[in-house]
Amino acid sequence: MFRKTFISAILLFLFTTPVYAAAPTVESLELSINLVWVMLGAFLVFFMHAGFAMVESGFTRSKNTLNILMKNFLTICIASILFFAAGYGIMFGSSAGSIIGTDGFFLTGVNDIGFFVFQAMFVATSATIMSGAVAERIKLGSYALIVVAVTLFIYPIVGHWIWQGDGWLTTLGFSDFAGSTVVHLTGAIAALMVVLILGPRIGKYNGKKVNVIPGHNLPLGALGVFILWLGWFGFNGGSTLAADPSLVPSVIATTLLSTSAALVSSSFYTKLRFKKVDASLSMNGVLGGLVGITAGAAEISLGGSIIVGLVSGILLVEAIRFIDTRLRVDDPVGAIAVHGACGIWGTLAIGFFSVDTGLFYGNGFNQLGIQAIGILAVIIWVSITVGGFTYLLNKVSPIRVSAEEEKAGLDFAEHGSSAYNFKDSYLEGTSSTKAPLALADRLNHSGPSLESPTKP
Repeated sequence: MFRKTFISAILLFLFTTPVYAAAPTVESLELSINLVWVMLGAFLVFFMHAGFAMVESGFTRSKNTLNILMKNFLTICIASILFFAAGYGIMFGSSAGSIIGTDGFFLTGVNDIGFFVFQAMFVATSATIMSGAVAERIKLGSYALIVVAVTLFIYPIVGHWIWQGDGWLTTLGFSDFAGSTVVHLTGAIAALMVVLILGPRIGKYNGKKVNVIPGHNLPLGALGVFILWLGWFGFNGGSTLAADPSLVPSVIATTLLSTSAALVSSSFYTKLRFKKVDASLSMNGVLGGLVGITAGAAEISLGGSIIVGLVSGILLVEAIRFIDTRLRVDDPVGAIAVHGACGIWGTLAIGFFSVDTGLFYGNGFNQLGIQAIGILAVIIWVSITVGGFTYLLNKVSPIRVSAEEEKAGLDFAEHGSSAYNFKDSYLEGTSSTKAPLALADRLNHSGPSLESPTKP
């Protein structure tokens, strides 16, 4: 039996005709290279969420770190699932009245899954902007429900208007290459609406006095800024949707130069304004420069990108100060200023600096007017929808944690644990206040004692 099987195998090997894959064509190689480039961009944008988590954690107090990390994890997961179920169809489906998509739900009939993955990272980025602005006082469940509303419907509508191809703002001539308005302004206005209903943190404002509530770990925040900077090369570069050697290098270069200029201008401006170089504002200046160039990265010159960045850095400092002290809106990480003020500026900058349609290149005010219309439309839409949804949600059940929970920190209040091990500190000292037990401690105390019974 073994002998017959061995002979059959030899004959099969000798007389089997080999099958070769079709030789690659220029077109197939080009498609593969473009796919790899877009997927690399998607990976980098995904990695940006680690940067958001680090920035938000470092710029807030240690007792809320675990809560912030969980919000960032939940945001990207909720956004991905809902964008698959309905968001992608609303955003990129066949247009009804240039307002909303009507097909492609659950990716039915969608062949370019890579584009879906790339865009899913963007919707998650827009939603996670809210996380830092509402930090330290919002219930996790309430935050999750607002993320559902934004990623399922509110953001995709904005995207349809601008990026679908038949949207009314696209038809008008509105330009937003990688999302200064679609992603960043949408997220910032959503954050502003929630914060207005949520209110400031306890101790932030006392009468006319504005108190600084410092973050617990600026090195962690700095690491987050560097991660976001790296990821933004994929954010803007991947938005070319092709490994175009004539376009990708200039997009990456404008992104680098704008950001560098924004860091320089914010640093020097804080020195001039406050007599010291403020580290946290300078770090946010980096992010302001990134947001500022995102809309025009593909159509603003290298020199123009430096000007955009210089303005972004100064605008960021003044916007944070205005929002914090004049409007008295408590935004722990400056997200509304970074993504809102710089998002508006970056979108308007196209009307000034676009080499194709900009005012400074002899093309008049037409593009600038179109950009302003788009900004106004998005602000109105997001304000009404997010503001209305959050208001009703707050009426049904308050979205803010209790004062006691806020003072204790959301790590224990929402998760029964902490990002850091403070057990030794809790056990030391003479304070009679008993610290709440972590989840593991409570579980260990819930079972029967393992100690030997005391002998009579």
